[in-house]
Amino acid sequence: MYARAVAATTIALLGTAALLLPTPGAQAAREPGERLPVIAHRGASAYAPENTLAAVDEAARLGIGWVENDVQRTKDGELVVIHDDSLQRTTDVEEIYPGRAPWKVKDFTAAEIARLDAGSWFGPGYAGTRVPTLQQYVNRVDLHHQKLLLEIKNPQLYPDIERQTLKLLGNEGWLDRQHLTGRLIVQSFSAASIRTVHELKPGVKTGLLGAPSVAELPGYATFTDQINPSYRAVSRGYVSAVHVFTGAHGRPLEVVTWTVDDADTARRVAGYGVDGVITNRPDVVRDALGEW
Repeated sequence: MYARAVAATTIALLGTAALLLPTPGAQAAREPGERLPVIAHRGASAYAPENTLAAVDEAARLGIGWVENDVQRTKDGELVVIHDDSLQRTTDVEEIYPGRAPWKVKDFTAAEIARLDAGSWFGPGYAGTRVPTLQQYVNRVDLHHQKLLLEIKNPQLYPDIERQTLKLLGNEGWLDRQHLTGRLIVQSFSAASIRTVHELKPGVKTGLLGAPSVAELPGYATFTDQINPSYRAVSRGYVSAVHVFTGAHGRPLEVVTWTVDDADTARRVAGYGVDGVITNRPDVVRDALGEW
């Protein structure tokens, strides 16, 4: 009751009640018989080098239907899948290009990045693994019939990356009805970036990373479908407060939390009513949740 009262007051104060009426008793429920989605963070990144095709393959081997990745852009305009804005942590860029510190993704061409070893840091069995392009990545996800939670990383560094990402997704068949209704979500820490995605392609499901205050939710709900906070910021009350609001596609806002890697935390956040769990250890979380 308290969460609903706060939400209603917030809407009135912001003057958006006519656009965003909370749904009484709304919960972002799954379809009957559908298990709580477990999403492999950067692929199954506890078991294979993060954001590589090998990590996608490992998630598929484990039977995990969702993978998450990070998208950035090279100097010559290629979209690549890598988390950091620097190549230093997850490749041998210091060895191959020693004089080009701080080794930012945006300062290297796609051909230069394609030379880098993105696996040896993780283990000798992955030597020679490459940084995939987004095109390679989505095709591998499609090959395994998986679903994709795509994060636009550091959009402030890459003007118009939203339009470019959507164009590539469209070219690769990821903006058809099948993908839009259950296989694709685009998220970012940047509300402006997610708003842009929604404006360009209103059919795309979107998520805002972070834990905004309840007072901010009415504005975000006009262009996003999920609020995706760290598990450290999640509580039963916060999840309930988010669920009160109707998101951009006419359903209650969802909460997908990250990065949960142990059984106890997985069961705790599931008990709060979250709508998905992002994890480096998707098999551990899936087994902990059982039929949740």
